[in-house]
Amino acid sequence: MASQRRAAPPRGRRPRGSPRHMGRGSGRSEPGMAVPPGRCPDCWDTERGGGGGGSRGVPGVLQLGVLVDEGDVLPGALRLMRELRPSWEPARVKTKLFTDGITNKLVACYTDEDMADAVLVRVYGRKTELFVDRETELRNFQVLHAHGCAPDLYCAFQNGLCYEFLPGIALGPDHVRDPRIFRLVAQEMARMHAIHANGSLPKPILWQKLHKYLTLVKMDLSPKDVPSLEMLEYELAWMKDTFSQLGSPVVLCHNDLLCKNIIYNRAQEHVRFIDYEYTGYNYQAFDIGNHFNEFAGVKEVDYRLYPSKETQLQWLHSYLQAYKQLTQGGQGGNGVTVSEKELEALYVQVNKFSLASHFLWACWGLIQDKYSTIDFNFLRYAKLRFRQYFKMKPVVTALQISK
Repeated sequence: MASQRRAAPPRGRRPRGSPRHMGRGSGRSEPGMAVPPGRCPDCWDTERGGGGGGSRGVPGVLQLGVLVDEGDVLPGALRLMRELRPSWEPARVKTKLFTDGITNKLVACYTDEDMADAVLVRVYGRKTELFVDRETELRNFQVLHAHGCAPDLYCAFQNGLCYEFLPGIALGPDHVRDPRIFRLVAQEMARMHAIHANGSLPKPILWQKLHKYLTLVKMDLSPKDVPSLEMLEYELAWMKDTFSQLGSPVVLCHNDLLCKNIIYNRAQEHVRFIDYEYTGYNYQAFDIGNHFNEFAGVKEVDYRLYPSKETQLQWLHSYLQAYKQLTQGGQGGNGVTVSEKELEALYVQVNKFSLASHFLWACWGLIQDKYSTIDFNFLRYAKLRFRQYFKMKPVVTALQISK
C-alpha cells in the first residue's frame, strides 16, 4: 500500500476518466521485454539494503536535499520542479493532487494540457519507514526499469520520490474481471516474475515481513476487537509451517497488486504496474493470491467478487503460458503447453497464500491506524481483513494438491 490500500471505509474518489496514479505509488513506463533468466548485469541484489526511510547509498539515483511538508505538498513539489525542470516557466506549471492514496501523498506537476510531460512527486506518509525499506524500494525501482517494467526514476528527496508519469487508466473491479484485460495483467505479472535474482537463491520476504508487522503490533499497539496477540502468533506459525511446504517458487513479486496499481494503456493495449514499496522476492502464489483478493474492490470491499475457480483457471493459464515461455525460452507462446496438473497445483497454492495476504494487510492496517495522518478508517479495514482470513481458512485448508 504504498499510495493506497483500498477498503470498506469511504475515501476520496478521483473523477471518472481522469488519470490516476495512486495505488500506494505511481509511474510510467515504455514497453519492454523481460530478459531471459540468468545473471542480469542491470540488476541489483534486491535483497540487500538496510532498514529505515532514507535513500542514501543507492547508486544512480539523484539525491535532492528537499523536505516536502506532508501537510502542504504543493510548495515543495514546485521547488522540486525548479531543480528537475529548470526550463519550465513557474507560471505555466500546473499541479494535480491525487486523493486516492492512504499511505503517501501524490501530486503531478506538468505544463502540457494532456499531462504528457507530467512528473509525479510522491511524499512518504508519516512513519511508513516502519514497514517500508526505502533503499530497497529504490533498488527495485531501478531493476524493474532496467527490464522495461517501471518508469523513469528522476530523483529521491528527503521524504519522497519523483518519477515519470504513466498514461492510462487505473483499473477497477470491473476491469480485472474482463478476460481481455486480465490476460494482460497475468502476462505482465509473469514478465515481472521472470526477472532473475543476480546469481543468488533469494529468500521469500513474506515471513520476515509478517514477523516484523506482528512485532510492531505487539510493541506499540493495543488493538481492540481484533484477534488476540496469542492467536495471531499461532496463526503466523501455522501459515509458515504449512505454506512453506507447498513448493511455490520464489520470484520477484510486486506484493501489492491492487486494482489501482495497474495502469491500462488502451492505445498500446498493455498494462503496467506501479508502486514498488512492497516489491521483493516472495512466493509466486502469494503475489497472485494477493491480486485475487483485490478483485473485491476499492471503495466498498465485497469478497463476493473474489474470482470464481473458472475465472482463476483462465487467469492462471495465461500466466503459466507466459511465465514458462519467458523462463524456458522458445519462440512465441504457441510452443508452450500448460498441463491440467500444474494448473490445478497453482490454483491450490494461490488460494492458500491468499490467506497470508489477508493476514499481512490486516496487521498493516493496525499499524497505520496508530501512525497515519491520512483520513481513513484503518482499524475497520484491519478487522475486515482478519474476518476474511478466518472465514476462508477452513475453505482453503481443505484444498489439496493432487499427487
